Amino acid sequence: MEAALLTALAEGAGGDGGRRAVERLARAVGLHDGASVRNIAEAASEPAWRDAVREWGEAVADLLAADPQGIAGAVARAMEQSAPGSGMSWYGGDHPDFRGGVFLREVIGVQVVIQQSGIPVALAGLPPRPGGFTGRDRETADLLSALDPAGAQPESAATLVVAALSGLGGIGKTALAVETAYLAHERGWFPGGILFIDLHGYDREPVTADRSLRALLRALGTPPEHIPVATDERASLYRSTLAARASEYGAVLVLADNASTPDQVRPLLPGNARHRVLVTSRDRLPQLGARLVPLDQLSPTESTDLLDLALRIADPHDSRVADDTGTAKRLAELCGHLPLAMQIAVALLAEDPDKPVTELLAELTESRDRLDHLHDGERSVRVAFELSYRRLPPEQARLLRLIALAPGPEVSDEVVAALVGVAEPPVRAQKALARAHLVERGSERGWWRLHDLVRVFGVGVVARDAELREEGDAARERVLGFYRRWAAAAGGRLRWLPGMEEPERFGDRGEALAWLDAERAGLVAAVGWGREKRFADAAVRLASALGQYLALRRYFDDLVAVMEAAREAAHLAGDRRGEAIAWDNLGNALQEADRAGEAIDAHVRARDLSQAVGDRYGEATAWGNLSMALREVGRAEEALDALYRARDLFQGAGDRRDEGMVWAQLGLALREVGRAEEALDALYRARDLFQDAGDRHGEAMAWHNIGSTLKGAGQVDTAVEAYGKSLAVGKEFEDWYGQGQTLFDLASAHKDAHRPAEARTAYLQSAEAYNRANAPAEAARARTRAAELEASP
Repeated sequence: MEAALLTALAEGAGGDGGRRAVERLARAVGLHDGASVRNIAEAASEPAWRDAVREWGEAVADLLAADPQGIAGAVARAMEQSAPGSGMSWYGGDHPDFRGGVFLREVIGVQVVIQQSGIPVALAGLPPRPGGFTGRDRETADLLSALDPAGAQPESAATLVVAALSGLGGIGKTALAVETAYLAHERGWFPGGILFIDLHGYDREPVTADRSLRALLRALGTPPEHIPVATDERASLYRSTLAARASEYGAVLVLADNASTPDQVRPLLPGNARHRVLVTSRDRLPQLGARLVPLDQLSPTESTDLLDLALRIADPHDSRVADDTGTAKRLAELCGHLPLAMQIAVALLAEDPDKPVTELLAELTESRDRLDHLHDGERSVRVAFELSYRRLPPEQARLLRLIALAPGPEVSDEVVAALVGVAEPPVRAQKALARAHLVERGSERGWWRLHDLVRVFGVGVVARDAELREEGDAARERVLGFYRRWAAAAGGRLRWLPGMEEPERFGDRGEALAWLDAERAGLVAAVGWGREKRFADAAVRLASALGQYLALRRYFDDLVAVMEAAREAAHLAGDRRGEAIAWDNLGNALQEADRAGEAIDAHVRARDLSQAVGDRYGEATAWGNLSMALREVGRAEEALDALYRARDLFQGAGDRRDEGMVWAQLGLALREVGRAEEALDALYRARDLFQDAGDRHGEAMAWHNIGSTLKGAGQVDTAVEAYGKSLAVGKEFEDWYGQGQTLFDLASAHKDAHRPAEARTAYLQSAEAYNRANAPAEAARARTRAAELEASP
C-alpha cells in the first residue's frame, strides 16, 4: 500500500470522498477510524486483509477515474508534495523508466493515468512514453507491420490481428510495446484510442478476467453502475462498446501487458477486426493464434547506448559511459545485456555521481552473486526472475535449477537427462521452459542454454537451501559419471588398434571426435568441479580420458586448464599415482603451449611421484616426456639420457608400442646432435615396433621423421618416398596437424629437388590441413611459401 496515496486522501486532496475512503480502509483492516496513515498502510500490506484491500482499491480507482483532471490530479500533486517521486510517472513492468505525465498504479493492478489534455478517454490508458528507449529496430518494425491497418491482411478480412511480444523478465517487453503504441498513434492508425492494462500475470494474484474487463469498460467511459456483474456479460458489453467506438471514432489498439496465460487475454479480444491487440508476456502464448515476436537481449552496441542515454537522462552532462566505452561494454556484459539490469546499474551510478564505472564493474565482478548488486532499492533483477520461477510446476522448477548447474555455456539433451537422472531428456519440461523464455534453444537442435543472469539466479536458489544443494551435487555426480563413461569410450576409439576390444558407442574415429567436439566446453568445465572433494576422483579420471583428444585437436589452453584442475583434484583426493599422471599430462600441455621451462618442472614432479609410489610405467612415461621438454630448451645430452632410461623401463615391461615411441624420440634427439646414421637406425626401429604393435598412427609419424632425417642427409628423393608413405598411412586418421607438417616438409623436399609446381601444390595442401587443425599461423606460413613459389620466375 502506498502511504503517500493515503496521506494525500486523508489530507483532503480527494475531497470528502477521499477522507471517507481512508476511514473505510482503516475499518476494513481492523483499525479504528482515527488510525494513523502509517498504521493503516502497514496493516493493509498483511495477506489476511488482501480481499478487503482489493475491494477498497476498486472503489478508489473509480473515485480517481471519475475526475482525471480534478480529483485525481489533486491527489497526484499532493502525493508528490509529501513524497517526491510518488506521484510522478512510474511503472513496475519490464522497463521501469516511463516519463512524462502523472501515473499512479494502485493496489488492484489497474492503472489510473492522469493526462492534462482533452484526448479521448480510451487513449488515456496508455502509460507515458518510456525514457531512455534505444535499439529494437527490427522488433519495432515487426510489431508495426502487424499493427498497420494498411498492411498485409490475413486470409479472412474478418480475422482479428493479435501480436504477442514475449521474452525473459526484464528484457524490455513493456517498454517496446508502449513505444510501438505511441509510434502507431503518431501515424494516426488508432483514432479510436489505445487501451492499456497490466494483467500482472506473474504476481501472486494475477488480474482476473472480470477485473480486467471492469477496468477496460471504465476506461471506455462506462459508468460503474452500468457494468454487469457476470464476466460473460461484461465481455459482451466490452465487445459491443468497442464495436460502437470503431463506428464512431475508428480502430482501437488494446495493449494487454504482462499476461501469463491465454485465458487472461481471450476475454479482452475485440469482436471487430478493425481493432488490433498487442500482448506482452514472459511466455510465447502460441495458443492465441498471434503473430509471435520474441524479444532477445540487446546487442553490445545497443547496450552501451542504453547505459549512456539513461545516465544522461539523470544528468545531461554525465559522460562516464562515453568516456570509457570499453568498461561500459564489460558492464553491459555482466548485466547480461538485460535492459532491467542495465537500468539498475545506471541508477546505482546516478545516485553516486563521483563513482567511476570501473568501480561498479569491480563490485559486480568480485561478487559471488551478481544479483545481490543488481537492485536499487525499488527494482531488482532477482525479483523479476523470482516472479517467473515461483509459477513453475515442481518438475520445471527442478529442471531449471539443474540446468543452471550444468557445465559449459550450452547443454545437450543427453546431459540434461543425466542432470535429471532419467534415461531420456524431459522434452515436455524443456519446451515449457523455452516457452517461458527461461531457457533458450542452443546453437543446434537438441542443445539448450540459459541467459547468464538466469543461470546466476538458478545457482543462487540452489545455494540458499541445503536440500537443493544436495540435489544439485547429486546431479553433478551423475553428469561426471556420464562424461567419464563416454569420454573414455571416445578416447578408446581414438587409441583403438586392430585386435583391441571395440569401445562402446562410437563406431569410428569420426563419431568419437564429433561427440568430443560438441561436448568439449562442458567436459572441460566439469573437470573443474574436481576442486571440490566430493567430485575430485571422478574429475581426475575424466581429465585422463580427455588428454589425447585435446592434444590432437590442439586445444592447448583447455589442455593446460584441464590438467591443472586434475592435478589439484588428485592432490585433494590423496591419489598420489593420479597426481603423478596429472603432473605428467600438465607438462605435455605446458610444452605444447610453449612453456618448456614449466613443463620440465612438471615432468620432474611426475617422475619423482611415480618413483615414490612404485609406478614403473608412469616413471618411464615421465622420462620420455621430460626428454622432449629438455630438447626444447637445448639440453640435448640430458634429453638423450632421459630417453635411454625410458627405453630401458619400457623394454623391461615388454611394452613394444611405448618402446617404439621412445625409439622415435631417440631418432629425433640423435639427429639434432648430428648423429644422422644412429638417428635413422633408431627411427627404423621405431617404425618396426609400431608395425608389430599395429599402431598405424605411430607408423605414420615414424615415416615422417625418417623422411625429414633423409632430407637433412641430402637424400631428397628417398625422403619424398618416406613422406608419401607417411601421408598414405595418415589418411586413416584425422590428425590434420600431423598431415600439415608432413605436407609442408614434402613441399620443402620438392623445392630442394627443383620441382616448384609440386612444391607449391604441397604447400597449399599443407595450409588446408593446418586450417582444419585449428593452426592458423602455420597455415599462413604455408600459403606464404606457396605464394613465393608462384611469384618466382
